[in-house]
Amino acid sequence: MRVVGYLQDGVRHVGSLCNDKVTPLGTTEAFYRRGGGTEKAGAPVPVSDLELVPFVPETARVFCVGVNYKAHATEAKEIGGIEAPKFPMIFGRWASTLVTDGTPVPVPPNEDGLDWEVELAAVIKDDVWEATRENALDHVLGYTAFNDLSARRKQTDTIQFTLGKNADRSGPIGPVLVTADEVEDPTNLRVMTRVNGETVQDSNTSLLIHSLAEIITYITDTVTLRAGDVIATGTPGGVGMSFTPPRLLGPGDVVEVEVESIGTIRTPIISRAEL
Repeated sequence: MRVVGYLQDGVRHVGSLCNDKVTPLGTTEAFYRRGGGTEKAGAPVPVSDLELVPFVPETARVFCVGVNYKAHATEAKEIGGIEAPKFPMIFGRWASTLVTDGTPVPVPPNEDGLDWEVELAAVIKDDVWEATRENALDHVLGYTAFNDLSARRKQTDTIQFTLGKNADRSGPIGPVLVTADEVEDPTNLRVMTRVNGETVQDSNTSLLIHSLAEIITYITDTVTLRAGDVIATGTPGGVGMSFTPPRLLGPGDVVEVEVESIGTIRTPIISRAEL
């Protein structure tokens, strides 16, 4: 099943997307309360008639993993002196930064631009406490693509990533949530980024340093994951700051991130004045 989110009477709902039509599955709250179980809540409607929003609860937590591909670990050491972590490097995003495919994203006024980061993300289907590597993936409802757009100046001003990873609208997610039963092997998916049509990242989730199962296990001996929470597994090599000179996204650029079996998120970059 391929799931999208949309607004209905000001309330976030989800539906199953097929052939450009969406079959309503109820409110987002009810959908995740059922662990993603299907419960048809209306007749199919054209997706073009809907106001699309992220398919996770507005209360979802977004757990991101930094420096989780070997090639990016090399970049991170060269750019910022960050050593490859022995454990998953977890930092948080606010769900309010999540946006859908096609949403314009502004560059903060004191940044030279935004950096791109294609990532495979997983959405949790139920409460998870003390997961093991053997059962961790049983708690994944589905997978999606994520672009961890980063404000590098704020990210590197201090040792804390929070501001640099939470610029307004800087979390494009989607274009759909593909349920786990339709993703044959999440540990072997091609991930790519294109900027104005040029491929700048091209890798595979098989090259993750810490697997998704390891990440879930590591988080859940401290924090209980909840249905609808998002885990972004990290980006491969090829971020803009690794270029000589650094290459960042500015107004007029278009960045696309693609994850095999899921799809592509297209994001136009604009100035703050264009909002």
